[in-house]
Amino acid sequence: MLPKDPMILLSYVNTKLRDEYATLDEMCDDLGIDRAEIEQPLAELDYSYSKELNKFM
Repeated sequence: MLPKDPMILLSYVNTKLRDEYATLDEMCDDLGIDRAEIEQPLAELDYSYSKELNKFM
């Protein structure tokens, strides 16, 4: 289950990407979630996924 608060979600996702997953797609597949569940709330904070850096910025 993903955190509902967007700032906590940002921290959670970036930590997972840094420590456990090579890509956002890999993380979403493993956790069984849709990318939109992460990207939409973070876009509201003006964060987007950087494939090159494997994190939301």
